[in-house]
Amino acid sequence: MARIAGVNIPTQKRVVVALTYIFGVGASRASEILEKLNIDPDTRVNALTDEQVDNIRNLLNADYKIEGDLRREVLMDIKRLTDLGCYRGLRHRKGLPVRGQKSKTNARTRKGPRRAVAGKKK
Repeated sequence: MARIAGVNIPTQKRVVVALTYIFGVGASRASEILEKLNIDPDTRVNALTDEQVDNIRNLLNADYKIEGDLRREVLMDIKRLTDLGCYRGLRHRKGLPVRGQKSKTNARTRKGPRRAVAGKKK
């Protein structure tokens, strides 16, 4: 079990897929990392040598903001918007979509499950 940036990487998957388990590393960044280190993307994690795993770990720590640092930065950005009281901050505070999506009918992911409102009786 390889451990990179505090995350246990699945051993049976290809390296390019396994690196995406790290917060802040997507498919394009994973392939970019492997290209820099001259590692074949089709190799499995359990076939990597300890030296290759160390190289990946060192490159991620040196060049990219990942996991805890990235999560902290995102939370601080959201906190700054809410403290300012700008439109985006208010949308974050209310738990509504932030980027201009309509919220009359959709946005269930952001708003949560439907809550019944008592209707008017005849």
